[in-house]
Amino acid sequence: MKNLQLAWRNLWRNKRRTLITVASIFFGVIISTIMNSMQDGTYANMIDMMVKLSTGYIQVQNPEFNENKSINNVFTPTHEQLIQITDIKEVTTITQRLESFALMSSGPNTRGGAVIGIEPQADKQTSNLQNWISKGEFLEKGDQEVLVTFNVAKHLNLTVNDTLVLISQGYHGVTAAGKYRIKGILTFNTPQMNNIGVFMDLSIAQQFFSAEGMITSLMIMVDDYTNVISAQHKISRIANGTLAVLNWKDLNPELVQYIESDKYSAYVMIGILYIVIGFGIFGTIIMMVAERKRELGVMIAVGMQKYKLATVLFYETILIGLVGVLAGFIASIPIILFFVHNPIILPAEMAEIYAQYGFEPYLFFGMAPSVFINQVLTVFIITLVVSLYPIFKVKNLIVSKALRA
Repeated sequence: MKNLQLAWRNLWRNKRRTLITVASIFFGVIISTIMNSMQDGTYANMIDMMVKLSTGYIQVQNPEFNENKSINNVFTPTHEQLIQITDIKEVTTITQRLESFALMSSGPNTRGGAVIGIEPQADKQTSNLQNWISKGEFLEKGDQEVLVTFNVAKHLNLTVNDTLVLISQGYHGVTAAGKYRIKGILTFNTPQMNNIGVFMDLSIAQQFFSAEGMITSLMIMVDDYTNVISAQHKISRIANGTLAVLNWKDLNPELVQYIESDKYSAYVMIGILYIVIGFGIFGTIIMMVAERKRELGVMIAVGMQKYKLATVLFYETILIGLVGVLAGFIASIPIILFFVHNPIILPAEMAEIYAQYGFEPYLFFGMAPSVFINQVLTVFIITLVVSLYPIFKVKNLIVSKALRA
């Protein structure tokens, strides 16, 4: 305890030297936190956009549907199950969908594509499909009309108010055929999404496929992608083994692969940053020890044992590290909070590239606890490693040379 008190007093005998060392740790924490926050925010926004337009964060399905997307692999959720899932704390919205394939025709033109039955009001909150209407209007509950994606409408030479013919196979082999007026054209930023096909009201899709009351999936959104696993476990208990409960990683393996490969390159960048931070801290510690060489020599000359002196210096480095990482942690919170609510707008050229892939032209930031905790721990561990240098110097200190310094 006395050594710890002595170390604390020693720090403030030379405030300038201590503050320089603390500053190197302080800025190291802030810079690494900002980089990790940007990475976390970018992935969160990417995942959020993709799952809204396609799968949701979690889907409840017939156990066979993911492997065999047949109209026969449907199920009927009970009212009790829907209420229980809605009551889960992490769940924000749920919507039912019925999805299959059909031949789409207009005059001499034909094309295959997906037919997706949606709940229009629920989808406004879940997938934000209404934001992608380029012509016409979005669906209302009970509408007999359909929405068509841009490339399908272009290929079939269709526009708003034209008639689209759909031919498919319904539930258990029943013939499915119908004519529908086009109410709106959907134009997505992502080229693949424009090839999807047709969206219609869920009840109309159930009539078309002769699958009244049945759905292929229950699409569920949660408040944050970090809470997906927790919500999935709770929904699995409600499903009680009779239904498959899949998260966005199970449903979007290509997106997961892209994020994982991108993370490796990000790890390299962050690794380089940590090396720079480490050498910055190491440089200030070298300076601190060099400036105090004569002081250390005098203390040993008057009878202080080397191991005690090394212990005091170790405590000094640890205290500097604690002050630096705590100050950096406290200072990084309002900075990250500001960027979370005020994403950085990308330059025009980069914004255009982002738009081509369907992403918003911003640099987003995240507030996940790991963003802060990981950086504080990593920088503090670096400081712990660097603290071995003063111990080594004291152990090998030659008092006669130190006194002449």
